[in-house]
Amino acid sequence: MKQKHFMSNTLVGAAGAMVVLAITTVATATEPCNDEDGLGECKALIEINATDGDIGFHFLMDGDDLIKSQVNNPDGQKIFEAIAKKEFREQFMTETFVESAEPLCWDSPDAEEDDEIVTLEEFLELWTPGTYEFVGRGKEGEMVSGETELTYLIPAAPANVAFNIGTNVISWAAGIDLGKCADFGELTALVESDVLPLHPSAVTVDAWEVVFEPDVDDGDPLGQLKFTIRVAGDIGTKAVTVPPEYLADLPDDTLAKIEVGAIGGEDNATFTELFDICVNEVEGCGGDDD
Repeated sequence: MKQKHFMSNTLVGAAGAMVVLAITTVATATEPCNDEDGLGECKALIEINATDGDIGFHFLMDGDDLIKSQVNNPDGQKIFEAIAKKEFREQFMTETFVESAEPLCWDSPDAEEDDEIVTLEEFLELWTPGTYEFVGRGKEGEMVSGETELTYLIPAAPANVAFNIGTNVISWAAGIDLGKCADFGELTALVESDVLPLHPSAVTVDAWEVVFEPDVDDGDPLGQLKFTIRVAGDIGTKAVTVPPEYLADLPDDTLAKIEVGAIGGEDNATFTELFDICVNEVEGCGGDDD
């Protein structure tokens, strides 16, 4: 998954309201992390790409002038450590954002022979829910720490993602499953066996994250021209309008994709993608599925 959902939490109350154009950046988690102890923010979460069918663990911690950062799992075992050396030791660290590899969660016919398949249940067996401790060491040797909760409250993947090229409207609906990672019946079985505390279709969506992104090769500056917005999870009409000024600035025959993410209250997120959108079509984009 290329999209990361630690970013500006701009909320819009209804479709068609004024939207905010932003460069996608890794910025802040949504909750403080024992700020009085020196860590401003921390978050651990599960992120699923329901379209590609992959799953990963992400974390973020943010503090001032750190020379070391560390994460401990609910059993108190260290699972991550970063130590500043040489130039970094002189200027120090602040924010640390890390995501795990994102193995396929389904037996894709396009998978390579050595591709690892990790089902949703296997992933949950690996990443224990509970309190994750974040520890940092400051430039004077002082220790700072904070805690955050990882939960299995995973929102369902957005459904029926569409783009109306005449009105520039991206629309979607609330979903009932996790796409290629698990269908409704599989999720029901996981709830009945107490693996999941709640069916994803019943998990409250706090925000919807919508990204319109030129679908170009890595390194192409056009890829930085992304339209990104968050809207409240309880909006009635699930739709946003992409500013025509933004689209007009894209070159003719620009191939684009859309991501719509359901963001839960614990920051767990499930994304659905829509590919092969041809913007400012003159000769045709001629793109292939990602």
